[in-house]
Amino acid sequence: MRHATTFRLLSFTRFQGLLAIPLGLVFLSGCALGPNFHTPPAPQSKQYTKKPLPQSVAVTQNGRKVLQTFSPGSDIPGEWWTLFHSKTLNALVKESIKANPNLQAAEQSLLQAMENVGVGEGSFFPTGTASLSTQEQFFNGAAFGVPQLSSLFTLNTGNVAVSYTLDIWGGIRRQMESLKAQAEYQRYQLEAAYLTLTSNIVLTAIEEASYRAQIEATRRIVDLLQKELDIVKRQFDIGAASRTAVLTQVTVLDQEKALLPGLRKQLAIERHQMAVYLGRFPNERIGDDFRLEDLTLPTELPVSLPSKLVEHRPDIRSAEEQLHSASAQIGVATANMLPQLSLTGNYGSESLGGYFSPGSQFWAWGPTLSNPLFQEYALYFQKKAAVSAFRKAKAQYMNTVLQAFQNVADTLRAIRSDAETLNAQTDAEQAAEEGLRISERQFAIGAISYTDLYNAQRNFQQALINLVQARASQYADTVALFQALGGGWWNLAKPTPQGISLAKATAAH
Repeated sequence: MRHATTFRLLSFTRFQGLLAIPLGLVFLSGCALGPNFHTPPAPQSKQYTKKPLPQSVAVTQNGRKVLQTFSPGSDIPGEWWTLFHSKTLNALVKESIKANPNLQAAEQSLLQAMENVGVGEGSFFPTGTASLSTQEQFFNGAAFGVPQLSSLFTLNTGNVAVSYTLDIWGGIRRQMESLKAQAEYQRYQLEAAYLTLTSNIVLTAIEEASYRAQIEATRRIVDLLQKELDIVKRQFDIGAASRTAVLTQVTVLDQEKALLPGLRKQLAIERHQMAVYLGRFPNERIGDDFRLEDLTLPTELPVSLPSKLVEHRPDIRSAEEQLHSASAQIGVATANMLPQLSLTGNYGSESLGGYFSPGSQFWAWGPTLSNPLFQEYALYFQKKAAVSAFRKAKAQYMNTVLQAFQNVADTLRAIRSDAETLNAQTDAEQAAEEGLRISERQFAIGAISYTDLYNAQRNFQQALINLVQARASQYADTVALFQALGGGWWNLAKPTPQGISLAKATAAH
């Protein structure tokens, strides 16, 4: 009995020694291998454009002067589209957030990434299997020269095996870090989809209003040309105008009429696009018609500080998370090159009676140290590939930042330039209209030739269409500025779309 006790004590001492090895390695491995990720510093640029921004730009809208004031450092409201003061537009944006398939797909991508994080967290827990088996076996005693020992028996085996991998080098932790970064990437991809959708809704409404205004302007021109044709015909009847003048006026009138089908086609395309944004088929009704007169040009234009742009742009935040994930993968590749330590245990029973019959138990446990053989070459280059992927993600991040700053700079410049264009086109349209009226009166009394009247008509036609397009451009530039600055998704008072969807998905799950 003393010898058996001594053997048990020696076995327990050996058990303690074996257990101390992995535990000691775990405590010594306080940090995971690979680089620790740090958010890239914000650019040091103090302004977006080479020349400082003006305090404001003045534009003519609906016959009155409107001052658009730049407000550096101001924040963007979460529902920035409400600044256009269109109830129809607000309703369509709200509906698109609920029904747009692209946004729903982005939400599901985020949910998938979050579930993958849950899958990765399972790596921190032991893995095990439990099995029960029953086998009918026949022992042939004749093979051993004793046929009388031949018998049929049932062998019952129950077994539980457990294995736990010790994350000594931090490979599992780095993989989890990468999965979480991918989830954050999908989150910002969702925000980008949200920003793109809301911007496209407003831009499509502006385009629709622009084409509708161009159609109305073209109809107005057609009416004027028809009246002029009647005058030219009367002049021809009394010999004051030539047949060539009549034919020229007919040609001009027909050319103007020929513009209407193309404009109507573009208007229909915009309406079809709006229906798709709303998750509807193109033949379904999508609400009231949009007109430029129904939209209000925002008078205050917030301009985020350059140092804040990297925080507000979803594409920059997505690129940052891609960089974060690539950084963590270097640690994963490094850990894969080193020996892996795991603890395994096995407990079971094997007997000719029932499962786990007394005296039929067996067990085994112990640490397992494994090291890749003949794979060092491949693992070495896998790490180098991970480093190259990180450098690639870093370059892509920098390119995204540069493009974001370019977007803002281009938009700020467009707002100023297009404001000047709009003002000039407003003056040009007024002058052309007045010139046409004078030419009409002079031609009626024979003071000018038909060529002069024709030139006045063409000037007015072009000026009227140019004015409509310039007005639409000023609205579109304002939308582009909100989009370029990130759209204010961080200021949404209501739950973001992913919050609503995640709550529904969690409840359903």
